[in-house]
Amino acid sequence: MAASAQENARRDPVISVSGEGDAAVAPDMAVLTFSVMKQAETAAAALAENNKAMTEVQAALKSSGIADRDLQTSNFSVQPIYKQFEPKDGVYVPPEITGYQVTNGLTVRVRDLAKLGDIMDSSVKLGINQGGDIAFTNDDPAATVTEARKAAVADAISKAKTLAEAAGVKLGRILEINENMQRPMPVPQTMMRAAAMEKADSVPVAAGENSYKINVNVTFALEQ
Repeated sequence: MAASAQENARRDPVISVSGEGDAAVAPDMAVLTFSVMKQAETAAAALAENNKAMTEVQAALKSSGIADRDLQTSNFSVQPIYKQFEPKDGVYVPPEITGYQVTNGLTVRVRDLAKLGDIMDSSVKLGINQGGDIAFTNDDPAATVTEARKAAVADAISKAKTLAEAAGVKLGRILEINENMQRPMPVPQTMMRAAAMEKADSVPVAAGENSYKINVNVTFALEQ
């Protein structure tokens, strides 16, 4: 106990503060996620219909300038469709398979936002009939993150100076900095609902801004 007390007595005084900084930038890329879902009496027929629709969708996307690297298949599934029956005379009646459902998902990165409305419009017309979420993001947000990072450190330094002045002590050198970055909140919009708003023109899209937030914890020495 005595040794611990002496150690605490010898510990250099410090002050720890947190700082927050954020910077916003308009998105330059959209990520679409949607699916083609087809049902038929047999798995083979459902798959054939699904493949036809998805092939047409991908061909249209490529003709719009979407590169192969920006197309990715996801969440492919083949599932039976069951018909449920009520118990007959109290006896359980097992469900009966009446058909099959094939779902094929696609993730698309759209780097030219001016084309986004037309791409959504044509995709729905060609067979997209399930899902359809949009997330606006940035291909390279490094400069914006750097701006937020500088603002967070400046905020921490300002807080530390205020606290040190109020306490009547002198702020020393920085001993430690820890950073925590918050990913930008995407601007969500449901593609299928947006497509339903279509009239004569392509789907209207508002991209807004992405805000990048940085939190830092900074520990300063206090001069004696």
